[in-house]
Amino acid sequence: MNIIVTGASQGIGKEIVKLLCMSKKNHVIAISRNEKQLQVLADECRKSNPSANVTPYAFDLTQFDFYPLVIQRIETFMPHCDILINNAGKLIYKSIRKIDQNEFDDIFNVNVKGLFFFTQAMLPMMSKGSHIVNISSMGGIQGSKKFRGLSAYSASKGAVAILSEALAEELMDEEIRVNCLALGGVDTEMFQNAFPHAEASYSPTQMAQYIVDFALNGWKHYNGKVLPVSVNTP
Repeated sequence: MNIIVTGASQGIGKEIVKLLCMSKKNHVIAISRNEKQLQVLADECRKSNPSANVTPYAFDLTQFDFYPLVIQRIETFMPHCDILINNAGKLIYKSIRKIDQNEFDDIFNVNVKGLFFFTQAMLPMMSKGSHIVNISSMGGIQGSKKFRGLSAYSASKGAVAILSEALAEELMDEEIRVNCLALGGVDTEMFQNAFPHAEASYSPTQMAQYIVDFALNGWKHYNGKVLPVSVNTP
């Protein structure tokens, strides 16, 4: 399968790519801003599986004007895309009293605008049976526990959830499935920065395994769904 993963250089995204590359049937394009970390990831994938088909591609998803060139480049790597995992995300831990407009825009540019327009740009490469998986957060689910300092982040992830439902409706006639996974606490660098004294429920590998299984098989059972992935309630 031809699979694209954004936010692939560290944390959950990195583990998603490593798991997908265990199968020689998959060709994975790993996208991130950090070219050095992507190359390390590609080397790790090939060390674990010498036949791993992984293409590291360094690109900043907030560079919207370059999207046409990016898609042309991606098309040289793979003729079509079966699965798009929109994992890239940005978190700034600041209270509403301290966060400024630029920081707010940074969060929404990555978490919402980047996801929206990268998906839009990828649609010509996707066809019947393709699956788009958007990664949100439990903080973006109405009625879930909220945390101080994460108002902008949670709002952006709430937007991802609603956007996923809307995109599923828009793409239904083309039989492209769109779903959203709202993740609970995962022991990533982002989580540790936001909650330095908290203990996450999942390791990046554990969560990545769930996401990979869902990306490969969830389209058979779900479309337009926002699914909480958390052992905590509410």
